[in-house]
Amino acid sequence: MNIARVEHHEAEELINRLRDVRLLKQPDVKVYENCTITLERISTSCLFPTQRYVLIQELVKVRDLQWALKKLNYDIFSLDGYLEIWLEGNDEPITLLPPVVEESIEDNGQVVILINDGMHRLYLAHKQWIIPQVVFVRGIPKEYPYYAYPNPFQWEGIDVIDELPEGYVKKWHRIRDYHSLYRDFNSAFSRVGAPRGRFRKT
Repeated sequence: MNIARVEHHEAEELINRLRDVRLLKQPDVKVYENCTITLERISTSCLFPTQRYVLIQELVKVRDLQWALKKLNYDIFSLDGYLEIWLEGNDEPITLLPPVVEESIEDNGQVVILINDGMHRLYLAHKQWIIPQVVFVRGIPKEYPYYAYPNPFQWEGIDVIDELPEGYVKKWHRIRDYHSLYRDFNSAFSRVGAPRGRFRKT
């Protein structure tokens, strides 16, 4: 992986932009607008994945990015803000946010920290015994919970696979129209990511 240029944006800008993140199907809703948003180091042992798998090729890409950024004195697990990264041969940068985790109060009353975005990086941090820096969002409106349930067994039972088998259940969704609760980070940033399937980046 060859990086042509990196631009670092401070934590204050990251948090201000996150307050403008909209719901994918309800762009008038700024889901994080009035939340408490902090950058914190949280052990992966305290985090609850919502995704039931990681893809080997994605893990390799994250590891390669980690090594490439390290040569430029950036730590993928300690961004202190966010990065725009220009890869050689590409005119448009990709945006790298810290992993995003959310405080979630489940129906049994348990309060957990679930993983919204950055599953592959956090899995890598878990395997590398690293305490990563994450965006921690608290105080999310009750009517807009994260669209999937956290895994009650945390990192146990996460499948490491080459590709998704036909019919594989990636997450346990809270509602049928789960994309109505999807946080669209591209509404506040550019080229961050998008839900897989028939939805595309805006």
